[in-house]
Amino acid sequence: MSRIKFEKKIVKYRVQKPEAEKPAPREGRARKDGGGKVVWMHEKLERPEVLIGSTYKIKTPVSDHAMYLTINDIMLNEGTEHEHRRPFEIFINSKNLDHFQWIVALTRIISAVFRKGGDVAFLTEELKAVFDPRGGYWQSGGKFMPSIIAEIGAVIEHHLQKIGLMEKEELSEQQQLILNQKRAQAEAATAQRTASSAESDGSYPASATLCNKCHTKAVIIMDNCATCLSCGYSKCG
Repeated sequence: MSRIKFEKKIVKYRVQKPEAEKPAPREGRARKDGGGKVVWMHEKLERPEVLIGSTYKIKTPVSDHAMYLTINDIMLNEGTEHEHRRPFEIFINSKNLDHFQWIVALTRIISAVFRKGGDVAFLTEELKAVFDPRGGYWQSGGKFMPSIIAEIGAVIEHHLQKIGLMEKEELSEQQQLILNQKRAQAEAATAQRTASSAESDGSYPASATLCNKCHTKAVIIMDNCATCLSCGYSKCG
């Protein structure tokens, strides 16, 4: 064996493994659980040239300009029985430059969480829990939004439900029937609705109050019990 002369100082080294001991290349960039759902994505997952995108319009009464929220999804294991659609990145565009800094910061952080993989549903609860110190606003339909950030969280939640990453809470047929009966009784007992009210569009009785669970102005008193006509929440259980 011939000698090897080093002209420079050695600052680091690594042990080269034989070819037989080298790990096999990864077949995919995602690890799945027993049900075939992706639970983790590799950090070096490269962005494909084409992604599936959905754009949502957010128009709030606190701003003259609408916001357009775009979520791009990536298809993992495309063409196989384990095909799975996950959010990959998010963009928000608006003419209102007052929001530019926090929009850029928020979209970069959310996109980083999307690309990391795992359970991203927690983002929706965190965003929906953000309250504006100046007060929130009412959406059309009587739903209260505590802040613009909370509405962004609601849009992301809707998107995750649409692609199958989150389950939408739905009332059973029996619960829906009871709510319809209570709503009919409330409408019959209400002599006149306030059609010009800014907080209600006529979908629920004008005397309805705000629900602490779904933030919809749909709580009425029926049988001496406060009941929400939107989500079914009742203080009486």
